[in-house]
Amino acid sequence: MSRVLDVTYAKQLFYVEERQTVASAARRMEELQCGAILVLNDGDLRGVFSERDLMRRVVLEHRDPEATQVGEVMSTNLRTIEESASLEEAMQAMTEHGCRHLPVLRNGRVISFLSMRDLMHFELASKTEELSHMRAYVSQGA
Repeated sequence: MSRVLDVTYAKQLFYVEERQTVASAARRMEELQCGAILVLNDGDLRGVFSERDLMRRVVLEHRDPEATQVGEVMSTNLRTIEESASLEEAMQAMTEHGCRHLPVLRNGRVISFLSMRDLMHFELASKTEELSHMRAYVSQGA
């Protein structure tokens, strides 16, 4: 059974800080080509800032992204997951909480950020490898 750690072990941890502006966080997200980013202060999880937060709490409220701090508009009602959890548990947590991203914890500290896209890529790679092995097995018997 695959674990969250199997998907996130080589991922670099990217984040912004609460006092950064929304504009700088959006630029960072664009650089990373991601739809959400962790918000940490001194390594402590403070929230998550997502494209949804940008739309709902900045654009629709007519806030200035160059003057608004991430800490004012980030999501704080977060669901997290331990690195030892199964991928099925991660998918279930995302489904139940209505989110596509989960901060990953080890001993209470954030070590990574798991996305639904990460899970899909991992599953696709696993199925592709499995299919390749099955094809090799069948061709050996022919």
